Order: sequence, then structure tokens, then C-alpha cells
Amino acid sequence: MLVQLIVSVCIGALCGFAANKIMKSGSQGFLRNALLGIVGGLVGGYLGNLIGIGGGWVSGIILAIAGSCLVVWLVGKIAK
Repeated sequence: MLVQLIVSVCIGALCGFAANKIMKSGSQGFLRNALLGIVGGLVGGYLGNLIGIGGGWVSGIILAIAGSCLVVWLVGKIAK
């Protein structure tokens, strides 16, 4: 169980890092990328379930990156 948590955080950090690069929001720290990836994974997973996408590692990573990009975009809009 601990190993799964560590793997999930690392994948979340990679997804958050990818979203920061895609959205060109600058470099962030590991913790912020991990948090962004985890929140993005939740958002992307929820939206994916609504439209019927998901169920595998690849689709989960793609949805997490897409959700993270959406979170970065929303935070940018709110901050302005």
C-alpha cells in the first residue's frame, strides 16, 4: 500500500511537471508539481468517467495531464 502511494505521488509529480511545461507556467517545485498532478488526476479522472474514458495506465496519465492543464488554466484565470 505504501509503495502504491509513493508511485502515485511520483506519477502525479510527472503529470504536474508535464502540465507546467505544456501550459508554460514556469518551473515549480516537486511538491507543487505532485499536488498539481494529484488534483489534475482527480479532475481528469472525474471528467473522463463522465464521458466514458478511462480504465488503463495510459488513459489515466493522459487524463491526469489534461486535468492538470485545466487546473493550471483555471488558477491562472482566477489569479487575474
